[in-house]
Amino acid sequence: MNRAVLEISLPDLAAPRRGKVRDVYDLGDHLLLVASDRLSAFDVVLPTGIPDKGKVLNQLSAFWFNKLSSVCPHHVVSSEDAVIADRIGRTMRELAGRSMLVRRTEPVMIECVARGFLAGSWWKDYRDGQRTIHGVRLPDGLQDGSRLPEPVFTPATKAESGHDMNISYDEAANLIGSDLAEQLWGWTLELYRVAAAHASACGLILADTKFEFGLTDDGPIWIDEALTPDSSRYWQAADYSPGQAQPSFDKQFVRDYLETLDWDKQPPGPELPEEVVVNTRDKYLEAYRRITGHDLAV
Repeated sequence: MNRAVLEISLPDLAAPRRGKVRDVYDLGDHLLLVASDRLSAFDVVLPTGIPDKGKVLNQLSAFWFNKLSSVCPHHVVSSEDAVIADRIGRTMRELAGRSMLVRRTEPVMIECVARGFLAGSWWKDYRDGQRTIHGVRLPDGLQDGSRLPEPVFTPATKAESGHDMNISYDEAANLIGSDLAEQLWGWTLELYRVAAAHASACGLILADTKFEFGLTDDGPIWIDEALTPDSSRYWQAADYSPGQAQPSFDKQFVRDYLETLDWDKQPPGPELPEEVVVNTRDKYLEAYRRITGHDLAV
């Protein structure tokens, strides 16, 4: 198993903007996105990374951006190592499989979430008695993990730190304008519909996912990551059973472990034992294999 890559130094480039997982390098008209193996849980970046996680995120995003390019335009210029090496003037083994050259945009300041099933924060609100959640009316009788009558668009604010906050469609329209909100609503649900159909053919349920969009001189385009286990909730279709939490192909395995610790969910985060690292890595690799149909080149 490869070692986890927590940070990559590109000395010939200006210092990047470091996110929880990705480092963003400014190349002028383009940006270079580098997906590290860092892992965040409860909004805290943990000291232990998951080997090859960044490669999964990067290459799975590349797969989905390509597959869904007919739905809406996206920001990817290239995810080919040779193209990126030529652009930055050097070949770096550390970048192989985990970097992407993209168009520069002005990010739209909302998250665009599509939900096909009742899970996560929505289930908690529903369980507590709410039937109209951020402007969406839900019927009685649903359970944890129930399929919704139809997929819904549920925007959220984008937080620089801490949790994003769910908002209604009307609130989103007030923030970004009604025309743009309507366009992103349509794109979000169509991206979800096509992706969920592909996932179903792979024996997976795409319960929900989030998208981000950016503005260019030509209009809005799809940016950031695409339908990865970090931005989406994938369930095993064969094991699906409403009325309980569904096992997922993401970092839930890590969250479950952390919940057993006496940790206040404030930095610094605890180190992860090898068993948790290995099992989490296997989840990411399996998600990649199931969705793309082939093994990740590591």
